[in-house]
Amino acid sequence: MKVPKGTPPIDDVKDENQKKNKKKSTKKTLVEEEKEEKREPETLEPETNVPNNQEEDIDGEDDEINPAVEESDSSEDEVAPRNTIGNVPLKWYEDEDHIGYEITGKKIKKQARKDKLDSFLATVDDSKNWRKIHDEYNDEDVEITKKEIRQIRKLLEGKTPHSEIDPYPPYLDWFKWDDAKHPLSNAPDPKSRYIPSIWEAKKVRQLVRGIRKGHIQFDKPKEESRYYLLWGDDSSSREKGHGLSYIPPPKPKLPGHEESYNPSVEYIPTQEEINSYQLMYEEDRPKFIPRRFDALRKVPAYENAVKESFDRCLDLYLCPRTRKKRINIDPESLKPKLPSRKDLKPYPLTCYLEYKGHMGAVISISIQVSGQWLASGSKDGTVRIWEVETGRCLRIWELGEAVQYVAWNPVPELPILAVAVGQDVLLLNTGLGNAEEQQKVKELLRSEAPSELDNSDHSTSIVSWLQHDKHEGIKLKHLKMVTSVEWHRKGDYFSIVMPAVLIHQLSKKITQKIPFKLHGLPVSSVFHPSRPILFVSTKKSVRVYDLLKEKLIRKLETGVREVSSIAIHPAGSDNVIVGSREGKLCWFDMDLSSQPYRILKCHPKDITNVAFHRSYPLFASCSDDGTAYVFHGMVYSDLNQNPLIVPLEILRGHARTDGRGVMDCTFHPRQPWLFTAGSDSVIKLYCH
Repeated sequence: MKVPKGTPPIDDVKDENQKKNKKKSTKKTLVEEEKEEKREPETLEPETNVPNNQEEDIDGEDDEINPAVEESDSSEDEVAPRNTIGNVPLKWYEDEDHIGYEITGKKIKKQARKDKLDSFLATVDDSKNWRKIHDEYNDEDVEITKKEIRQIRKLLEGKTPHSEIDPYPPYLDWFKWDDAKHPLSNAPDPKSRYIPSIWEAKKVRQLVRGIRKGHIQFDKPKEESRYYLLWGDDSSSREKGHGLSYIPPPKPKLPGHEESYNPSVEYIPTQEEINSYQLMYEEDRPKFIPRRFDALRKVPAYENAVKESFDRCLDLYLCPRTRKKRINIDPESLKPKLPSRKDLKPYPLTCYLEYKGHMGAVISISIQVSGQWLASGSKDGTVRIWEVETGRCLRIWELGEAVQYVAWNPVPELPILAVAVGQDVLLLNTGLGNAEEQQKVKELLRSEAPSELDNSDHSTSIVSWLQHDKHEGIKLKHLKMVTSVEWHRKGDYFSIVMPAVLIHQLSKKITQKIPFKLHGLPVSSVFHPSRPILFVSTKKSVRVYDLLKEKLIRKLETGVREVSSIAIHPAGSDNVIVGSREGKLCWFDMDLSSQPYRILKCHPKDITNVAFHRSYPLFASCSDDGTAYVFHGMVYSDLNQNPLIVPLEILRGHARTDGRGVMDCTFHPRQPWLFTAGSDSVIKLYCH
């Protein structure tokens, strides 16, 4: 064969072909590297776990280039990705069957995703199928090269992906020092940072003005339809039923062959079988007995059709649409575990003695500190002194006006009785005690000249101290009606309640108003048993004042309609009970809160008085319903343990008169006895 002139040798041609192939391979690798940079790392996650046999295939593969790749033109690799949605979240296309649009405006349909079975079969047919992953961004399958798999494996092992990466690049400081001593400025913040922005305030005012004038309107909430399909599908009922769980309606049993008007002979029971049905339980007895008719017109009407349709409508109407999770709890377990009443004895149980002699309702009673004498005041205008153990009436004072309150002096050496009658307060000498005590009492009850306390707001005096020669005592004249009198524990001071609260000193014969502003009309006032604290109750709340510092310490919110009485725990443990006009008894523990610790709704009528026992853990309340309730109230020295309140006994026996029942109650200072004064003019003593 002749070779044309000018043809290069064969070896030279081979060298040129090898050079061309090298150029193509280098161009191909550059395009692949650009593709690798464009791919997102999220698409490589599913194929990171590589089987061992396939890893061996990767390592065993030679580095020869696929001849198909050699013949491919490099211009095909430079085609832009087919994703046309732009920088848009792929979640927007999750429920759509396309992803993006072509230049002509047609939808680009998504590829059909393979299920688990198809993926398994493809793996069996093609050994390199495990290297293919789905690119969600472009919606196509991409095959990972050996180089990419090696880089992924190195990244998972925490190694450097390839040798071209420098693991320790030089640190570039983003801050320019320029001969500065500190990296940042240490200059103080300007004043403008602490002043509210004027322009922001103007903008807020403009928006508020626009909202008020109606220029700025907000989207109104969509009104949901009140009606929805009761037996709709599951989705509609859950959406329109306000999230209630869906219960499908019960489906009736479909009729069978035995319910035909002309059933087969084998479905018709014999007479013996029909008789045997009567011996069965009603729930086991068949509800329908098949019968045979020659023609449909001979079938009688169903006698229970109306009743069953009515029962069906009731089932649909009354069936609840939600599943209520009921908890099986024994009601007895929810009750607090209280000790037995037998373990809490002694406490007053039965009426032991009655004190009769008053002609009108007994409004107030008071026991002497020794427990030997009892004082009582009545509407008949008399004050009586009783001997507790015998019931003998020792002395009677005729005052001519209804007695509102009586109170013994708490000091045993001073047998003085304070009596509130109308606008006057009488300090009476009871005549008890030895000669030395009587001499001291007479000196205290001697008023040489009337002393007056002038009020700057009024021209007349508030209180006048006058000598009462008729009853051998002192008479204090006030401008308003006096409702209660309470002694201080030392016996020198006593407070009275009228439209104001006044404190009197017996030794110096002076009177002063409390230096506090009362919010409302006062109902009663009580001294603390051990500290210089005064409790003043109004109709809505109880205020606690410090008399030394002259300031308000605490305000107890009762939450009742009207407060009627108050009592302080004798141990001085900051426990207070308050009675109300609506029959509620509130126990306050001031160490815990200003709100009631317990509210006891015990009386159907108004509570007239509450009282603590001085030594026993007992307290009582009396009411216009003619009863007195006795409670066990234990206060512990441990502050972490709450007081124990247990109802013990209901004491009955007083007859109601003119809508009033028990007017007052008080405990014996040493024994667990309770005295009650009723509107039936009788005083009762209840003992254990």
